Amino acid sequence: MSKDQKLTVVPPSHPLKGRVSPPGSKSITNRALLLAGLAKGTSRLTGALKSDDTRYMAEALRAMGVEISEPDDTTFVVTGTGKLLAPAKSLFLGNAGTATRFLTAAAALVEGEVIVDGDEHMRKRPIAPLVKALTALGVDIRSETGCPPVIVKGTGDFGADRVEIDAGLSSQYVSALLMAAAGASRPIDIILAGDDIGARGYIDLTVAAMRAFGAEVTQPSASVWQVQPTGYTATDYLIEPDASAATYLWAAEVLTKGEIDLGVKATTFSQPDAKAYDVIASFPHMPAVIDGSQMQDAIPTLAVLAAFNETPVRFVGIANLRVKECDRIRALSTGLTNIRAGLATEEGDDLVVAADPALAGQRLPADIDTFADHRIAMSFALAGLKIKGITILDPACVAKTYPRYWDELSSLGVELEGDRPDI
Repeated sequence: MSKDQKLTVVPPSHPLKGRVSPPGSKSITNRALLLAGLAKGTSRLTGALKSDDTRYMAEALRAMGVEISEPDDTTFVVTGTGKLLAPAKSLFLGNAGTATRFLTAAAALVEGEVIVDGDEHMRKRPIAPLVKALTALGVDIRSETGCPPVIVKGTGDFGADRVEIDAGLSSQYVSALLMAAAGASRPIDIILAGDDIGARGYIDLTVAAMRAFGAEVTQPSASVWQVQPTGYTATDYLIEPDASAATYLWAAEVLTKGEIDLGVKATTFSQPDAKAYDVIASFPHMPAVIDGSQMQDAIPTLAVLAAFNETPVRFVGIANLRVKECDRIRALSTGLTNIRAGLATEEGDDLVVAADPALAGQRLPADIDTFADHRIAMSFALAGLKIKGITILDPACVAKTYPRYWDELSSLGVELEGDRPDI
């Protein structure tokens, strides 16, 4: 895959209609892979996502002694011994935030040294709050920059039974601690420091997955989780479709006044980003202010959609988007401004989209820098459904979570010109 590739989206002259099946949830797939890897016995994970992020997790677990086979495009069969082994070399996890954060905590359960590392983008993403929390739990861990690489010298257990964690930057820190805690030799209390937490709904996903694999987790208050030292039991686990991926298709439907059948109703998703459905359904009368704190990965979709709204939209509660795969607030404002000057502005950590329905049908050539971020690529493709001349740079970056994205758009009748990535 070349980063020099370009793909121009040709606005369709017809409503988009058809059936598209979103891929499995990345968030749930990587949780299930880790829990199955920590479990004793064989688990069958169906409906799973096969993408860059989940392959990094699977390869890391294989390097730590877990047997994983892939009998088809949506299934992982995972056989674990109940214990992870020290890998022979560093774990390279690309820019997979879930894999990096989750394995950093799980490495404490390994007897030996584990180095968790990633690509140039991952090495800019903060992990210091998780390192601090693991240190408080008696883990020998260090990160020179506050970002990966992280060196963990595990003992197979934790040295304390209580920890406070600052989850203001990411709920993944809490999820990482929760999943690792069930492998300890004693009950562990995980306490939220402060009221801020990014996307609390993802912690609910974590707890649900843990319970499916036999863990005992209670929550005596909104900021405290108690995890019993049960370990995990292998199980068969069905992974639901990815709600973040569904947002692009929901938006494509309303933008083109089409009918796209995803095979699953928005109300059946357990993932936080499904909350975006109601906002998308309100188009072209989206709310004047949208709080993105609990549906962060849906904000790129909503921001591009807002460009065609009847009235301006301010996105608040999105400061965490600055430390995702890229600074998504900056990437969105840059891309929208590249389409038309003044279309978006940053006000602190808020993003204000000016909105102009008259953009539809215009020719406004713009090369969209994706910053190697899959969500920037997929969301700006939506602008190409209404504006002529929208070109996506590095279109292959969608392989991170939705390898078939361009194929799915084509299946709905969208013409794509340029370098079609072979993912």
